Amino acid sequence: MKNTGRKRKPLRRMLWRFAAAAGLLLLGLILFSVLLVLLLRVVNPPSSAFMLQHSWNAWGNEELAGPTRQWVGWDDISPSMRLAVVAAEDQLFPRHRGFDFDSMSAALADYRQGGRLRGASTISQQVSKNLFLWPGRSLLRKGLEAWFTLLLEQFWGKQRILEVYLNVAQFGPDVYGVEAASQRYFNKPAAALTQAEAALLAAVLPNPVRFRVDAPSNHVRQRQAWIQRQMNQLGGPAYLNSL
Repeated sequence: MKNTGRKRKPLRRMLWRFAAAAGLLLLGLILFSVLLVLLLRVVNPPSSAFMLQHSWNAWGNEELAGPTRQWVGWDDISPSMRLAVVAAEDQLFPRHRGFDFDSMSAALADYRQGGRLRGASTISQQVSKNLFLWPGRSLLRKGLEAWFTLLLEQFWGKQRILEVYLNVAQFGPDVYGVEAASQRYFNKPAAALTQAEAALLAAVLPNPVRFRVDAPSNHVRQRQAWIQRQMNQLGGPAYLNSL
Protein backbone atom coordinates (compact mmCIF):
# COMPACT_ATOMS: atom_id res chain seq x y z
CA MET A 1 0.00 0.00 0.00
CA LYS A 2 2.85 2.41 0.86
CA ASN A 3 4.48 1.80 -2.47
CA THR A 4 1.20 2.63 -4.27
CA GLY A 5 0.98 5.94 -2.43
CA ARG A 6 4.54 6.82 -3.32
CA LYS A 7 3.86 6.12 -6.99
CA ARG A 8 0.79 8.33 -7.02
CA LYS A 9 2.60 11.43 -5.72
CA PRO A 10 5.03 11.74 -8.65
CA LEU A 11 2.14 11.13 -11.03
CA ARG A 12 0.10 13.87 -9.40
CA ARG A 13 3.04 16.27 -9.52
CA MET A 14 3.55 15.48 -13.20
CA LEU A 15 -0.13 16.12 -13.96
CA TRP A 16 -0.07 19.40 -12.04
CA ARG A 17 3.04 20.50 -13.92
CA PHE A 18 1.45 19.57 -17.22
CA ALA A 19 -1.73 21.50 -16.33
CA ALA A 20 0.32 24.52 -15.22
CA ALA A 21 2.36 24.47 -18.44
CA ALA A 22 -0.80 24.16 -20.54
CA GLY A 23 -2.38 27.03 -18.62
CA LEU A 24 0.66 29.24 -19.15
CA LEU A 25 0.71 28.38 -22.84
CA LEU A 26 -2.98 29.25 -23.17
CA LEU A 27 -2.47 32.50 -21.30
CA GLY A 28 0.47 33.34 -23.55
CA LEU A 29 -1.57 32.70 -26.68
CA ILE A 30 -4.42 34.86 -25.37
CA LEU A 31 -2.06 37.73 -24.57
CA PHE A 32 -0.35 37.38 -27.95
CA SER A 33 -3.68 37.52 -29.82
CA VAL A 34 -4.77 40.61 -27.87
CA LEU A 35 -1.47 42.40 -28.52
CA LEU A 36 -1.60 41.45 -32.21
CA VAL A 37 -5.09 42.89 -32.60
CA LEU A 38 -4.09 46.06 -30.74
CA LEU A 39 -1.05 46.46 -32.99
CA LEU A 40 -3.08 46.04 -36.18
CA ARG A 41 -5.48 48.69 -34.97
CA VAL A 42 -2.85 51.29 -35.89
CA VAL A 43 -0.50 49.36 -38.20
CA ASN A 44 -1.85 48.30 -41.59
CA PRO A 45 -1.53 44.52 -42.06
CA PRO A 46 1.28 43.81 -44.54
CA SER A 47 -0.53 40.66 -45.67
CA SER A 48 -3.16 38.17 -44.50
CA ALA A 49 -3.31 34.46 -43.76
CA PHE A 50 -5.18 33.85 -47.03
CA MET A 51 -2.67 35.87 -49.07
CA LEU A 52 0.23 34.02 -47.47
CA GLN A 53 -1.39 30.71 -48.37
CA HIS A 54 -1.89 31.98 -51.93
CA SER A 55 1.80 32.95 -52.11
CA TRP A 56 2.80 29.53 -50.84
CA ASN A 57 0.65 27.77 -53.46
CA ALA A 58 2.03 30.02 -56.21
CA TRP A 59 5.66 29.47 -55.22
CA GLY A 60 7.26 27.33 -57.88
CA ASN A 61 3.98 27.10 -59.84
CA GLU A 62 4.32 29.06 -63.07
CA GLU A 63 0.62 28.62 -63.87
CA LEU A 64 -0.52 30.36 -60.68
CA ALA A 65 0.13 34.07 -60.29
CA GLY A 66 1.04 35.45 -56.91
CA PRO A 67 -1.35 37.76 -55.06
CA THR A 68 -1.70 41.37 -56.21
CA ARG A 69 -2.59 43.90 -53.55
CA GLN A 70 -2.14 47.58 -52.71
CA TRP A 71 -3.23 49.06 -49.40
CA VAL A 72 -5.55 52.08 -49.50
CA GLY A 73 -6.89 54.07 -46.56
CA TRP A 74 -10.48 54.73 -45.58
CA ASP A 75 -10.63 58.20 -47.15
CA ASP A 76 -9.34 56.84 -50.46
CA ILE A 77 -12.14 54.28 -50.85
CA SER A 78 -15.29 55.31 -52.67
CA PRO A 79 -18.27 55.67 -50.28
CA SER A 80 -20.21 53.57 -52.81
CA MET A 81 -17.67 50.76 -52.42
CA ARG A 82 -17.94 50.81 -48.64
CA LEU A 83 -21.72 50.60 -48.87
CA ALA A 84 -21.70 47.96 -51.63
CA VAL A 85 -19.92 45.33 -49.51
CA VAL A 86 -22.18 46.05 -46.54
CA ALA A 87 -25.29 45.80 -48.73
CA ALA A 88 -24.01 42.55 -50.25
CA GLU A 89 -22.48 40.81 -47.26
CA ASP A 90 -23.74 42.20 -43.95
CA GLN A 91 -26.49 44.80 -43.89
CA LEU A 92 -26.63 44.84 -40.08
CA PHE A 93 -22.92 45.62 -39.86
CA PRO A 94 -23.34 49.07 -38.26
CA ARG A 95 -25.52 47.64 -35.46
CA HIS A 96 -24.40 44.14 -34.50
CA ARG A 97 -21.53 43.26 -32.16
CA GLY A 98 -19.77 40.90 -34.51
CA PHE A 99 -22.37 38.17 -34.94
CA ASP A 100 -25.72 38.15 -36.75
CA PHE A 101 -27.57 35.52 -34.74
CA ASP A 102 -30.80 35.92 -36.73
CA SER A 103 -29.01 35.09 -39.99
CA MET A 104 -27.21 32.19 -38.34
CA SER A 105 -30.51 30.77 -37.06
CA ALA A 106 -32.15 31.18 -40.48
CA ALA A 107 -29.24 29.45 -42.23
CA LEU A 108 -29.40 26.55 -39.76
CA ALA A 109 -33.18 26.26 -40.17
CA ASP A 110 -32.83 26.12 -43.98
CA TYR A 111 -30.18 23.42 -43.67
CA ARG A 112 -32.34 21.31 -41.36
CA GLN A 113 -35.17 21.52 -43.90
CA GLY A 114 -32.94 20.09 -46.60
CA GLY A 115 -31.43 23.23 -48.03
CA ARG A 116 -27.78 23.95 -48.74
CA LEU A 117 -25.66 24.96 -45.78
CA ARG A 118 -24.99 28.64 -46.48
CA GLY A 119 -22.68 30.98 -44.71
CA ALA A 120 -23.96 33.60 -42.31
CA SER A 121 -20.66 35.23 -41.46
CA THR A 122 -20.55 38.94 -40.72
CA ILE A 123 -17.88 41.22 -42.14
CA SER A 124 -16.18 41.13 -38.74
CA GLN A 125 -16.02 37.33 -38.87
CA GLN A 126 -14.67 37.41 -42.41
CA VAL A 127 -11.89 39.78 -41.39
CA SER A 128 -10.99 37.44 -38.52
CA LYS A 129 -10.89 34.46 -40.86
CA ASN A 130 -9.05 36.09 -43.76
CA LEU A 131 -6.52 37.97 -41.66
CA PHE A 132 -5.59 35.45 -38.98
CA LEU A 133 -6.81 31.96 -39.84
CA TRP A 134 -6.98 29.30 -42.51
CA PRO A 135 -9.81 27.98 -44.75
CA GLY A 136 -11.90 25.20 -43.29
CA ARG A 137 -14.89 24.34 -41.14
CA SER A 138 -13.32 22.70 -38.10
CA LEU A 139 -14.59 23.50 -34.60
CA LEU A 140 -11.14 24.80 -33.66
CA ARG A 141 -11.08 27.27 -36.53
CA LYS A 142 -14.63 28.44 -35.83
CA GLY A 143 -13.75 28.91 -32.17
CA LEU A 144 -10.69 30.99 -33.03
CA GLU A 145 -12.74 32.97 -35.52
CA ALA A 146 -15.26 33.82 -32.80
CA TRP A 147 -12.45 34.82 -30.41
CA PHE A 148 -10.78 37.14 -32.93
CA THR A 149 -14.17 38.58 -33.91
CA LEU A 150 -14.79 39.57 -30.29
CA LEU A 151 -11.35 41.19 -30.12
CA LEU A 152 -11.87 43.14 -33.34
CA GLU A 153 -15.24 44.44 -32.21
CA GLN A 154 -13.81 45.40 -28.83
CA PHE A 155 -10.59 47.11 -29.92
CA TRP A 156 -10.94 48.23 -33.54
CA GLY A 157 -14.34 49.75 -34.12
CA LYS A 158 -16.51 49.40 -37.19
CA GLN A 159 -14.66 51.79 -39.47
CA ARG A 160 -11.32 50.03 -38.99
CA ILE A 161 -12.93 46.61 -39.48
CA LEU A 162 -14.51 47.67 -42.77
CA GLU A 163 -11.31 49.39 -43.93
CA VAL A 164 -9.26 46.25 -43.35
CA TYR A 165 -11.93 44.05 -44.92
CA LEU A 166 -11.84 46.10 -48.12
CA ASN A 167 -8.06 45.70 -48.21
CA VAL A 168 -7.85 41.94 -47.62
CA ALA A 169 -10.98 40.67 -49.41
CA GLN A 170 -10.34 38.67 -52.57
CA PHE A 171 -11.90 40.10 -55.74
CA GLY A 172 -10.31 37.83 -58.34
CA PRO A 173 -8.13 34.72 -58.71
CA ASP A 174 -5.02 36.70 -57.71
CA VAL A 175 -6.50 40.10 -56.76
CA TYR A 176 -6.78 41.15 -53.13
CA GLY A 177 -8.06 44.45 -51.85
CA VAL A 178 -10.27 47.05 -53.46
CA GLU A 179 -7.44 49.24 -54.82
CA ALA A 180 -5.83 46.40 -56.77
CA ALA A 181 -9.27 45.30 -58.02
CA SER A 182 -10.24 48.81 -59.10
CA GLN A 183 -6.97 49.31 -60.95
CA ARG A 184 -7.11 45.85 -62.56
CA TYR A 185 -10.72 45.91 -63.74
CA PHE A 186 -11.57 49.61 -64.18
CA ASN A 187 -8.18 51.35 -64.59
CA LYS A 188 -9.00 53.83 -61.84
CA PRO A 189 -8.33 54.27 -58.12
CA ALA A 190 -10.75 52.89 -55.56
CA ALA A 191 -11.75 56.44 -54.63
CA ALA A 192 -13.32 56.92 -58.08
CA LEU A 193 -15.50 53.79 -58.21
CA THR A 194 -19.11 54.40 -59.21
CA GLN A 195 -22.10 52.69 -57.64
CA ALA A 196 -22.40 50.22 -60.51
CA GLU A 197 -18.68 49.37 -60.44
CA ALA A 198 -18.71 48.96 -56.67
CA ALA A 199 -21.74 46.69 -56.86
CA LEU A 200 -20.05 44.56 -59.52
CA LEU A 201 -16.97 44.10 -57.33
CA ALA A 202 -19.15 43.19 -54.36
CA ALA A 203 -21.13 40.75 -56.50
CA VAL A 204 -18.17 38.37 -56.87
CA LEU A 205 -17.25 38.23 -53.17
CA PRO A 206 -19.00 34.91 -52.43
CA ASN A 207 -16.60 33.14 -54.82
CA PRO A 208 -14.07 35.46 -56.51
CA VAL A 209 -12.41 32.58 -58.37
CA ARG A 210 -15.59 31.25 -59.93
CA PHE A 211 -17.34 34.62 -60.40
CA ARG A 212 -15.44 37.09 -62.56
CA VAL A 213 -15.54 40.87 -62.64
CA ASP A 214 -13.92 40.95 -66.07
CA ALA A 215 -16.34 38.39 -67.53
CA PRO A 216 -19.52 38.61 -65.43
CA SER A 217 -22.08 35.86 -65.87
CA ASN A 218 -25.83 36.46 -65.85
CA HIS A 219 -25.84 35.46 -62.19
CA VAL A 220 -23.19 38.07 -61.36
CA ARG A 221 -25.08 40.76 -63.29
CA GLN A 222 -28.30 39.87 -61.47
CA ARG A 223 -26.51 40.02 -58.15
CA GLN A 224 -24.97 43.36 -59.12
CA ALA A 225 -28.43 44.78 -59.82
CA TRP A 226 -29.75 43.38 -56.52
CA ILE A 227 -26.86 44.97 -54.61
CA GLN A 228 -27.56 48.34 -56.22
CA ARG A 229 -31.21 48.11 -55.16
CA GLN A 230 -30.15 47.25 -51.64
CA MET A 231 -27.74 50.19 -51.56
CA ASN A 232 -30.57 52.55 -52.52
CA GLN A 233 -32.96 51.03 -50.02
CA LEU A 234 -30.40 51.46 -47.24
CA GLY A 235 -30.31 55.17 -48.04
CA GLY A 236 -27.01 55.44 -49.88
CA PRO A 237 -23.56 56.01 -48.35
CA ALA A 238 -25.10 57.98 -45.48
CA TYR A 239 -26.11 54.60 -44.03
CA LEU A 240 -22.53 54.21 -42.80
CA ASN A 241 -22.14 57.70 -41.32
CA SER A 242 -22.35 56.29 -37.81
CA LEU A 243 -19.20 54.17 -38.20
